[in-house]
Amino acid sequence: MTAAPRPPRTPRSFEDLVAQAEAASVDGWDFSWFEGRATEERPSWGYARSMGERLARASAALDIQTGGGEVLAAAPTLPPLTVATEGWPPNVAKATALLHPRGAVVVAFPEDAPLPFADEAFDLVTSRHPVRTYWDEIARVLRPGGTYFSQQVGQASVFEVVEYFLGPQPEEVRKGRHPDSARAAAEAAGLDVVDLRAERLRMEFYDIGAVVHFLRKVIWMVPGFTVDQYRPQLRALHEQIETKGPFVAHSARFLIEARKPRA
Repeated sequence: MTAAPRPPRTPRSFEDLVAQAEAASVDGWDFSWFEGRATEERPSWGYARSMGERLARASAALDIQTGGGEVLAAAPTLPPLTVATEGWPPNVAKATALLHPRGAVVVAFPEDAPLPFADEAFDLVTSRHPVRTYWDEIARVLRPGGTYFSQQVGQASVFEVVEYFLGPQPEEVRKGRHPDSARAAAEAAGLDVVDLRAERLRMEFYDIGAVVHFLRKVIWMVPGFTVDQYRPQLRALHEQIETKGPFVAHSARFLIEARKPRA
């Protein structure tokens, strides 16, 4: 989602908005469907641009959990050796179509298994919004002096949406994904953290279709979400948006850059 201004709204029925959202594809990490329906502030550090700058200087790069390959494919220059991993079959197909013409290899690979690469194979490893970061594996495949560069989801991200549907979450869940925990895990794996920044960013959902599409696409927010299961809550939220304006939430993001010490 982008931070573009909201266009004039044309009233539509609850059923029409939900049907549109249910029919939309949720493959990859293309968020263009949200245009005019939702907005999200972007972190100040400009992850895609900064990632592209690092890729241009690398000789061998690995992008973990690449999604549909959209962020990697947008880089102006890719290293001579560029590999991406992805575990969800529809995303693997989409990433392959985007990245093969750029000379990048896409490896279908489950996110919770050891990386299928030799020790010290890459001088740059990147990942945007990984579900989980396997720090020991990242440290293993990095060359001495190599860098891990990642934008990650932070604490209690979009919990206004989560708690609307699931109710108040336990404190240990709300406190998860803290940037300091990422720093500690990186250091425990033998990496030096050279940059760590966090921001909380405003999101606005302008119609109930945007909420439905978001929950279908970001499936870990409300696990097992279906329209039928949550229809009463969705209808109530639709009426709230129609009478009071956009549903406001806040995403949490942090940037971490860690370097493997030279031997």
